[in-house]
Amino acid sequence: MGSLSIWHWIVVIAVVLLLFGRGKISDLMGDVAQGIKAFKKGMQDDDKAPEKTEPVKSIDHGATPSATRTDVGSKAV
Repeated sequence: MGSLSIWHWIVVIAVVLLLFGRGKISDLMGDVAQGIKAFKKGMQDDDKAPEKTEPVKSIDHGATPSATRTDVGSKAV
């Protein structure tokens, strides 16, 4: 009584096909596939978001200063 034979499955599949029809089942599967694709695309977009960083600013140590200090070493008050 606990196991289902092949005839049980054939009857269940036939009833499902009669109730929903072949077109509705294929439309439903297409909608499921689109949902999965949208989910995967959303997950990929989340992975790409942290890559957008500002460029690293570097200090040029070889540049000459534009203004020289004249008060270095003096005791001006």
